Amino acid sequence: MKVLDLQCAHQHVFEGWFASEADFLGQCERGLVTCPMCGDASITKMMSAPRLNLSSARAEASVPQDVVETAEPEQALQTAWMAVARRILAKTDDVGTRFAEEARKIHYGEVKERGIRGKASREETESLIDEGIAVMPFPLPEALKGQLQ
Repeated sequence: MKVLDLQCAHQHVFEGWFASEADFLGQCERGLVTCPMCGDASITKMMSAPRLNLSSARAEASVPQDVVETAEPEQALQTAWMAVARRILAKTDDVGTRFAEEARKIHYGEVKERGIRGKASREETESLIDEGIAVMPFPLPEALKGQLQ
């Protein structure tokens, strides 16, 4: 099993596990490898050192401090964003393209108040805001829309 450090065109860094290099390349060619943050299929393999467990008394690898300072906040931000996205999925009902209609029904008391998510055009969103209905765009990563392994 090969564990690869990958990056999308938007600089999101993530890890992928593949049976071999050929498996990774084949999945990329078929568009099966996408960024879990934004769904981008323009994936590049980053340089990474192999991990070898040669003894129990191995020396700690030294990582330059500037790499640690820039990598950790970005990873922490991605992790927090994914946690918020998962919480939104768990706590809301997906109403799909009926979002504007459902938001109005909730706002005007026609149906029980609940958290919803869905799709609305720019015009529909602006109309909801003009009516005083609070809405917030929050793009969900494609990886969270289906079953996670």
